[in-house]
Amino acid sequence: MKANSAVLLFGPPGSGKGTQAVLLADGLRLPRISTGDIFRQQVKERTELGREVEAILQSGGLVSDELVNRIVESRLEQPDCAGGFILDGYPRTVPQARMLDELLARLGKGRVVVNLLVDYNIIVGRIIARRSCPVCGASYNLVSKPPREDSLCDRDGAALVQRDDDTEEVMRKRFEAYDQQTLPVMDFFRAAGYRVVEVVGGNGAPEDLTAAIRARLDEE
Repeated sequence: MKANSAVLLFGPPGSGKGTQAVLLADGLRLPRISTGDIFRQQVKERTELGREVEAILQSGGLVSDELVNRIVESRLEQPDCAGGFILDGYPRTVPQARMLDELLARLGKGRVVVNLLVDYNIIVGRIIARRSCPVCGASYNLVSKPPREDSLCDRDGAALVQRDDDTEEVMRKRFEAYDQQTLPVMDFFRAAGYRVVEVVGGNGAPEDLTAAIRARLDEE
């Protein structure tokens, strides 16, 4: 991968994209930029943008593309991003992608998109097997990380629970929304000449997927 590059990480809900963003940022020694983290930091620091975001969220509204773009632009112009960065969860729309393209050109950044390809059926199987302890918060997976006793927490013996949104119906709707939202963005990147690296994920260890991504990034 070229130095001073922006790495744009994409992946469907439940694909482990957030974990990969952290592992890649650590391995490449680049800052991980998450719009959610930026929002929380801006609100915490009571900046002008933070107060604007807080007011919108408290009223139940959605943060506009224009405001998201302003916040991201402010973050990417910080000194720690001078050598490149990992973008996690942005851009989500074509207007956001257009703004980012203009910003990256102005900042002189290389551009590479990492697209995680994970079979939706594999994700569904993993998600619907998730359980947590309502007492201590411990997390389990009935397939890959089961409790010692069926449906009981190893720590305190409490009955494990399933999140309301950890169902196949909810996940299928999230996949549909992701496809509708992401495909046009990916089309924009390809048309704009971005390097797009596609890596197949699944049920392997997160570190193995990170290694596969790193190998693909080093190919050029």
